[in-house]
Amino acid sequence: MTIESQIAQCYRQESRRVLATLIRLLGDFDLAEEALHEAFSAALAQWPEQGLPDNPRAWLVSTGRFKAIDQLRRRARFDNAQAELIAELEERQQPLDPQGIEDDRLRLIFTCCHPALAPEARLALTLRELCDLSTEEIARAFLTSAPTVAQRIVRAKAKIRDAAIPYEVPQGPMLAERLDGVLAVLYLLYNEGYSASGGEALLRQDLSGEAIRLGRLLCQLLPHPEAKGLLALMLLQDARRPARVDEAGDLVTLEHQDRSRWLPALVAEGDQWLTQALAQGNPGPYCLQGAIAAVHSLAPRYQDTDWPQILGLYDHLLRCHPSPVVALNRAVALAMAQGPAAGLAEIEALLAAGYLKDYHLAHAARADLLRRLGRPQEARQAYRQALALTGQDQEKRFIQRQLASC
Repeated sequence: MTIESQIAQCYRQESRRVLATLIRLLGDFDLAEEALHEAFSAALAQWPEQGLPDNPRAWLVSTGRFKAIDQLRRRARFDNAQAELIAELEERQQPLDPQGIEDDRLRLIFTCCHPALAPEARLALTLRELCDLSTEEIARAFLTSAPTVAQRIVRAKAKIRDAAIPYEVPQGPMLAERLDGVLAVLYLLYNEGYSASGGEALLRQDLSGEAIRLGRLLCQLLPHPEAKGLLALMLLQDARRPARVDEAGDLVTLEHQDRSRWLPALVAEGDQWLTQALAQGNPGPYCLQGAIAAVHSLAPRYQDTDWPQILGLYDHLLRCHPSPVVALNRAVALAMAQGPAAGLAEIEALLAAGYLKDYHLAHAARADLLRRLGRPQEARQAYRQALALTGQDQEKRFIQRQLASC
């Protein structure tokens, strides 16, 4: 691997952690982002000659912080107000605490999920800062425009700065109050790693692995059943990762996965967390989704899956957490439990009501059921709709293969 490839890999693996620490040290999102890019520019210039440092993350944090201070000094020539900030940042210079760096992304999540921010702004800011998604990618996820997303992110950063929102993990009642927002962010972070919204790679293990790490840390801080349920869900789904793509890098659906390649240690850990969560009673949406994943993990073969049990869990989930996506997943379970015609009727009712018309998985599920019912012409049209809506290369190839099979 060339040094340039190593730097690129370091960016993928470390940039969000470095950014989170720089935000804490510099107290400003925009300044931290500039410092991050300056640090990697310095790495590109120095590492090919000097080699990779022993601790690339600490090197990047330290370099980024000094670059930011140098930039502020240049600005201070024209703005005397910068002098006080420079003095404050220089006073903060102290040896970097490795544990503090590890926890900075969790601090960043809680900052982005502060209740003073609008819900849509929280999600957009988190996807940008934690997942490094572009505004265009976030806009596709929200089914809105890139300028709208950009405005949300700018307003959220300004609110954090102007309201002096602390960069910390809250304690006591405030920790529990912010739990729902943090869980939603971890869920989004994991899903982007488990099934990327765009690009060549279906899996982004750096994101899914980080979501799991932060989920474990959150369960230590706040052993709430929903936190445990989400961690169980992520672990049980991540256990399937080695079987989700074949040697050619193409998507393999759950039905055709080689279950001997699933990771038993993750299945066991997920089951353990789920058992603890369910023992606390009154399961919420993450516990129920974890339970659905557990039913799949218990089946030695796809045809052994207990679809009536999964359907019952989706019925419960739809009652406590109604959403079009949950209704779609329930319709797929209904098709498996009672036949494709029953599931197709539910999906077509959702689409007729205007729900999920821009969601490629809804059209792909409809196409699959039409194919199973022996209606290939309608199936081809539905696959074409799904193909036009997906931005993920491996999913495109999968849909194209399904289309050709019709």
